[in-house]
This record gives sequence, C-alpha cells and structure tokens, in this order.
Amino acid sequence: MSAVRPFTRQTVLVTGGSRGIGAAIAQRFATLGLNVVIHYLHSHESANEVARRCMNHGAKVMTVSADLKSREQIEAMRDKLEARGFMPDVLVNNAGISHYGLLSDVTDEDWEEVMAVNLKGTFLCSQVFMERMVRQKYGRIINVSSIWGISGASCEVLYSTAKGGVNSFTKALAKELAPSGITVNAVAPGAVDTDMMSGFDAADKEAIASEIPAGRFAVPDEIASLVYFLALPESGYINGQIISPNGGWLT
Repeated sequence: MSAVRPFTRQTVLVTGGSRGIGAAIAQRFATLGLNVVIHYLHSHESANEVARRCMNHGAKVMTVSADLKSREQIEAMRDKLEARGFMPDVLVNNAGISHYGLLSDVTDEDWEEVMAVNLKGTFLCSQVFMERMVRQKYGRIINVSSIWGISGASCEVLYSTAKGGVNSFTKALAKELAPSGITVNAVAPGAVDTDMMSGFDAADKEAIASEIPAGRFAVPDEIASLVYFLALPESGYINGQIISPNGGWLT
C-alpha cells in the first residue's frame, strides 16, 4: 500500500492526454477522484475539454504543455507541477505518434521524430518524475506501447521499432526500480478506434477487424481500464509486464 496517501488522493500525469486513449485514461482516474494532470503539446482546446469532463467528476485537474523531445521543457513541466502540488504518484507515458510507409522511404527526419516522441519522451519523463517516487518509496509508471512493439508490422517498421524499445525499456526499468516500491509496466493495445486509425479508409478498417477474433476494434475506455488496474496499490506485484489487450489478435 502507498506510504504517501490513499489511492484516491494521489496524482496521475497522463502525457498525450488531450484525446484518444490518453483522454480516456485521464477521465477514468478522474471518476475515482484522483488529481489529474493532462499533458499536451499543441491541442490546448482539446486538453481543456478533457479537463472539463474530468472536473465534472469532482477531480482536481491541471493542464500543461511541453514538448516531450526536450529535457528542458519536461523539467519545466515538473517545476510547474511541483509548484501547484501536482507531482505525480502515477505516470502514464501515453504520448506517441505513428508512421506508415515502406522502410525504403523513411528519412532521417522521420526516424528522429518517431524515436524522439515515442521512445525518448518515455525515457525523459520517467527519469525526471521517478526521482520523487524513489524518495517516497512508491510509484507507478505505465507506458502505452503497441501490439506492433511485440510482433512488428509491415509498413510500420519505424513505429514498431520505437514501441519495441518502449517494451524493453519497461522490462529493464522495472527491475531497477522494484526495490524502491515502484512498478513499471506497459500496455500494448491492438487496434483501437482513435484518431491514429484515421489514415485507414472504411475498407481497410473492415479488413483489419476481420482478422481480429473479437471482430472489432477496442474502444479507448477498454485500454483505460487496464491502465487504471495497473496503477492500483494492490497491483504492486505486477511488474515488468507487457500486457496486450488486442481481442485475441495476438496470443
């Protein structure tokens, strides 16, 4: 159990919390009364709308903008949260970007951008925010990965590589932080009905759904439920795991 405060009085930071899976995660924690920090980069209005929905549940909410490719901006975000009393007990590294296309067409700039947001951002946020968790001997770090980080995907080599790195990062950091009472796990969803699927037309989506034993895409709330479970104090013996809610697509 937390030596800091009861679970419902803890604070969760959700990166990329202005839409999709991140917004669903923020709202799930808000329904339980946790303090919620919604991180975003450019989507100010979307972040505010998620914040309003969270506050409707009585949660204390803060929105904050930062470029997760920049250590300086992440450290500035930490300072803002500390000044407002919103330092996270639970860190959800959800922010990410996708990339579709043949590896032969990937540019150096593509590589740098996808790796920076998906992998470097996870590294930087974990490093910056785990310091307080180590001091208090309690914390939860939950990384949102992807099924493609486990199995790989044709025409998504760059994205698959980044998420595979997130999975390895998760397993290694879990071992490092376990003596400090901190768990590190990853949620690796299959196909989820979010804006990230906007590059596929209706026929493509139908074809993908037909390959999934469940016969459909997940909805963001289903992913949020798993993230919430991993954040619970009583989930403290689940550590270093890559859990993939994918409707039976990958077993």
